[in-house]
Amino acid sequence: MKVIRAKAMGMCFGVRDALAMMRALPNPQEVTVYGELVHNPEILNEIAQRGMTMLSETQRVLPLSKAVVITAHGVSLQEKRRLTQRAEQVYDTTCPLVQRVHQQALALQDSGYFIIVIGKPSHVEVKGLIGDLQAYTVVETLADVQSYSHQLLGVVSQTTTPPDLAQAIVQAIRDHNPAAQVKYIDTICKPTRDRQLALTELFKQVDAMVVVGGAHSNNTRQLTELCRRCQLPCLQVQNEQELQKEWFFPYQVVGVTAGTSTLDSTIDKVCQTLEGKGRVETKRFF
Repeated sequence: MKVIRAKAMGMCFGVRDALAMMRALPNPQEVTVYGELVHNPEILNEIAQRGMTMLSETQRVLPLSKAVVITAHGVSLQEKRRLTQRAEQVYDTTCPLVQRVHQQALALQDSGYFIIVIGKPSHVEVKGLIGDLQAYTVVETLADVQSYSHQLLGVVSQTTTPPDLAQAIVQAIRDHNPAAQVKYIDTICKPTRDRQLALTELFKQVDAMVVVGGAHSNNTRQLTELCRRCQLPCLQVQNEQELQKEWFFPYQVVGVTAGTSTLDSTIDKVCQTLEGKGRVETKRFF
C-alpha cells in the first residue's frame, strides 16, 4: 500500500501565528482564551496544560483575568471593545483573512448594500462577522436563498466555504433577484482553496483518503465532504489513535490530507502509524 500526501495540507499561517502568540504569552495562569483558539483538540489540551482558562464558544462570558486572547476566528468590533474595557491586556490572534471578511462586509454595508453571508450561522467566525452588521442574512445552502426586498445585495463568504458551493449560491442569488445589483466579494481564504485543490488532484491517484483534523473544524469537515461528494472512500480522524486498521484492507493507494488547524506532528504520526500497520511506502508531493 502506498500513502500519498497532498501538495497542500495542514496548518495555515493564521493558525501558526495564533499558536506562536499563545505560546509566547507571559503568566499563562492570568490569561483567558475567549473561546477555542483553533478547532484542534491537541492545541486546546496544550492551552489547558499551560494553565490558561478557556471559555466555551457557546457560553462565553466576560472574563475576569488580566489578559484575554481573541481566537483566530475573530469577534465583532463591539465584542472586542467590551473585552478591552474589561481586561488589562487583549491579545488579538484573529486571522488576517478573517479580518478581511469583516472589512469587506462593513465596506459593503457603508455603501448601502444588504449583506448576505455565505456560511454556517452557528460557526464562531460567522457570529463574529454579523455582530457588526445592521441588515443581513446568513445563507448556508442553496435552499436558503430567497428573493430579497433590496436593490443592492452584497455577498461575502465565511473563509472556509467550499468555492464551488459559494459560486452556486451566488448564482442562485442572482437568479432569485434579477432586478437587484449583486456584488460578490470572494473572501474564501487561499489556504482553504489550496487544500481543496490539492485534494482533488489526488482523486485519480488514490483508492481512498484519510483526512486529519479536529472533529469541530469546519474546513476539515469540508475536505471530508468533498471526498464523499466525489464518492471516494474517506476516513476522518483527529489523530493516529483513531485509525482503524481493518478500514484499509481493500485499498492499495491511500491519500492523506489535513485541515488548517492540524499540527505537522499529528500528520507525521498518522503517516508513521499507517506505515507501521501496512508497511506503507510514503510518497511526498511538495
